[in-house]
Amino acid sequence: MERYQYRPLRFYAICFAVTWAFWILAAVISKSANDNGISALLMLLGLTAPAVTAVITVSASGNSALKADLKRKLIGFYRIKPFSIVAAVIGFMVIVVLSILLSTLAGQSLEQFAFTEDFSFSVGGTSALLTILLAAVIEEVGWRGYGEDSVASYFSWFTESVIFGFVWALWHLPLFWIKGTYHYGLRELGILYVLNFLIGVVPLGFLTTWVYVKNNRSMLACIVFHLFVNTMQEKIAMTPQTKCVETIIIFVAAALVVLTNKEMFFEKEHIGNLLDEKGIGK
Repeated sequence: MERYQYRPLRFYAICFAVTWAFWILAAVISKSANDNGISALLMLLGLTAPAVTAVITVSASGNSALKADLKRKLIGFYRIKPFSIVAAVIGFMVIVVLSILLSTLAGQSLEQFAFTEDFSFSVGGTSALLTILLAAVIEEVGWRGYGEDSVASYFSWFTESVIFGFVWALWHLPLFWIKGTYHYGLRELGILYVLNFLIGVVPLGFLTTWVYVKNNRSMLACIVFHLFVNTMQEKIAMTPQTKCVETIIIFVAAALVVLTNKEMFFEKEHIGNLLDEKGIGK
């Protein structure tokens, strides 16, 4: 069978066009008195764009290896290495703890270690808990289902992480104008907090890539990690100021992960071979 050629530019162009179209419309409607949950539906449709694009791209490819790879990544429990997932979860917990402790040097309170009573946002009456659950699952189907591999098929995992980190950050932009979202709240606080979110997404992408590759490119492993990160960001009572400190800690953590996994991040054997057995993971 002919070797499959990934098309990252086409994939991301479609994802951005569809997602942004729905989210820009949601931003307009969310400020209307007659919203009635329409903006929430538009947000959900925009959120699903990468996943739908990935599934359609794979299904329409006519390549059996690509289709089998997507199936393995989604339901291949045998690919998961529990120790690496536990390490990632504990590692992110340490990041949160260190961020709060360091923030006290700038006058922040230790009360941030408490759990919040509720999530910080809701959209059109949609449960925020349901929102972060959907985000973790749906995003990973898109990004790990096709998006990340489409870039990694041409670059090392390090370069891929840089590229994907910036792309992932930019993809979120319209959310800052949709009333009721966490991102909208950051924009109201000031540009510093908007930039902090966008910048913080990039090193977080390195951590997710590590989870992904260490678990033999398992989508399920990334869903677990993504869900845990989203939940921690929402349920731990960190202030916006502390989350700026957290971004610095995440950069340090990402640097340590890269330095201790240089063979994984800089090897190039997988380029062009992702669908071969040797390209599954390191």
